Parts: sequence; C-alpha cells; structure tokens
Amino acid sequence: MSFWDQRFERPGYLFGTEPAAFLRAQAGALSPGSRVLCVADGEGRNSVYLAGLGHRVTAFDASPVAQDKARALAAEKGVSVDFHQSGIEAWDWSQPYDAVVGVFIQFAPPELRDRLFGWMARAVAPGGLLLLHGYAPRQVDYGTGGPPNAENMYTEALLRAAFDGWEILRLADYDAEIDEGEGHSGRSALVDLVARKPG
Repeated sequence: MSFWDQRFERPGYLFGTEPAAFLRAQAGALSPGSRVLCVADGEGRNSVYLAGLGHRVTAFDASPVAQDKARALAAEKGVSVDFHQSGIEAWDWSQPYDAVVGVFIQFAPPELRDRLFGWMARAVAPGGLLLLHGYAPRQVDYGTGGPPNAENMYTEALLRAAFDGWEILRLADYDAEIDEGEGHSGRSALVDLVARKPG
C-alpha cells in the first residue's frame, strides 16, 4: 500500500469534507459553469465543492483509497464529478480547462514541481485561471501540516517567476489559523496565487 493510501485509509476524512478556505474565498473568480480540473484532489473536498457551485469538474488523484472517499462525498452531496485515478506524470495535460486548481499539492520536490507547474499551465485554456494554494517555507517550523521539506514550499517570487507573463489577480503570503481535518490544523504559513493565462 502506498504512502498516500496508508494516510487516507484511516476512518473519516484526513483533511475534512469542507473546501479549503482559499477556494471558498476565490471561487467567485470562476465564470459560471466553468470546466475545472482539480489536481491531486485527494478525498474530494475541493472538487465536490466546486461541482456544488455548478462547475463541470474533473479531478484526479493517485490514491484509489482517496478516490473511493471522494466518490462517496460526491454522492453524499448529490453532485457529479468526473473522477480519475492517476498520478501527475501519467495525467493527460493536453485537455484544456477554464480553470486548474491545485490545493496543498506540495508532495513534489523542486524539479518535479517545475514540471508540474508547466503541465498545469498547459492545461489552462487561454484566458483561463490558475488557482494555487500551499505552504510557505516557514510552515516546516509550524508543523501543522504539509511535508517536512522547506524546498517543496512556495514563495511569492517562485510563483511569479513560474507564471511570468500571466495576469496576477492575487498573490499573497500570510499566516492564518486553519482547521481542515487532522491533516491541516492550527497556525499555518500560506501562499495564494490566482492568475489568468494570457489570451
């Protein structure tokens, strides 16, 4: 059983069933009925939320255990999400979406992260949005969620460089108290990016 399968195997939802506060705050930037891709979506809290807002949501995750929980959550909420089991390297990034969402996907070390950002950028249709939310390096000292690797974390400069030429709608580094299941709980060092791909 993989690391993520083991993490998701426990009863209940590791990161809760409510969407990330970031997504709740920024979802209004999406046009009604948007085609949205949720990357490494885990147990489905974010994709299910967006589907509940009327968006056409595709979501993938490498863990079949997480996928089962995501499907159960979608059924409980009465929404439809196009779920797929896939790792980031196996996903077909050629399909265009109005928005691509990545929430706490910081399992990727720098070299893989750079490739992942390129894939995500490719999947955003011209004029579409990228919504990215994760931890800043000081999160390692807080110990309230995320990997113990500071190099996996985001900085404003890193994201600005990675999406150079995009229209930055929000880029912020801040601390906040979050309560998103046992996986993310307590004072957290957060970084948000909402950016529009050039048309």
